[in-house]
Amino acid sequence: MSSAPRVGILGGGFMARVHAHAARSARAELVAIASSSAARAADAAAALGVAQALPDAASLVAADVDVVHVCTPNTTHASYAAQAIAAGRHVVCEKPLATSVDEAQALVDALDEAGLVGAVPFVYRYHPMVREARARLAASGEALLSVDAAYLQDWMLLPDDENWRAGAELGGPSRAFADIGSHLLDLVEFVAGQRIVSLSATTRTVFDQRGDASVANEDIAAVLFRLSGGAVGTALVTQMAPGRKNALTIEWHAADASYRFEQERPDELWIGERAGSRLLQRDPESLSPDAARLSRVPGGHPMGYQDAFDAFVADAYAAIAGAAPDGLPTFHDGVRAAVLTDAVLRSAASGEWIDTTARARRSVAA
Repeated sequence: MSSAPRVGILGGGFMARVHAHAARSARAELVAIASSSAARAADAAAALGVAQALPDAASLVAADVDVVHVCTPNTTHASYAAQAIAAGRHVVCEKPLATSVDEAQALVDALDEAGLVGAVPFVYRYHPMVREARARLAASGEALLSVDAAYLQDWMLLPDDENWRAGAELGGPSRAFADIGSHLLDLVEFVAGQRIVSLSATTRTVFDQRGDASVANEDIAAVLFRLSGGAVGTALVTQMAPGRKNALTIEWHAADASYRFEQERPDELWIGERAGSRLLQRDPESLSPDAARLSRVPGGHPMGYQDAFDAFVADAYAAIAGAAPDGLPTFHDGVRAAVLTDAVLRSAASGEWIDTTARARRSVAA
């Protein structure tokens, strides 16, 4: 592959815009885009400055591209990623990587056999203050005691709030947990450097109908979990919390200190100790090397979601070029998310604690 990867994008919605911006930031060449129709592809190509609009996914994966970005509805991810791998393309695939563990694992197996790179945008890893929490927790050597986590949104609060994610055909068996809870537990494991070994969950679907459409998945999930080092944790995931737009918040409580990251205030890390607490502001001059690497602007200049996404895509392209960026979320992490999603749904259905280690061959925290 040349130093400037040639990129094709599947999908023409919001996430396609985010991916296109990140690809361009990484100096990639945006070669082609395909969407749900030729007309939508043409509109997306014009809006995003992509050279060519193609009529369908088959045409895009067959085009002269190095990397395919899959930004389509959830239930289509596995099929499109498999087509791209079969065509010899590296893949950046939106999460969930697949709506079942077996489909996700099949993608990893195909990718590994082909010697290609696959990345999944668990991009909250790319906030510098998340990396700072990870570095400080690892350097302390102190035992992790507990974790308190939540991801709160309100965009599905009302009965007439409709979205394709709520239906089985495109959204799949899980919505709130698969879409945002997967981000939350990925960060829990990534910062802790430990795997969740078991969990108990309950879910709630508040409205069986939204507009004229039937709802096939959950609005809310509450999870209790145990980590491999013995720590216990809680996670609340909801898309029906009035006033909360994208409130991802996690506290990791170790024996010597607590660390709290809030996605809506990403340039801060709260550090609590027995004698007092403080807010650490992002300043690359005083952060750990990994956190400083991801500080794309000087201290005092706010960073946000698109910055994190840009850094993720830059690392994905670096991996394609042969590097090994620390913390890059790969298809193996996509399998891990599928394992945890499956466990949440099974626990909610049975009322039982579910072992989350048996089907996870590899994860970033392993």
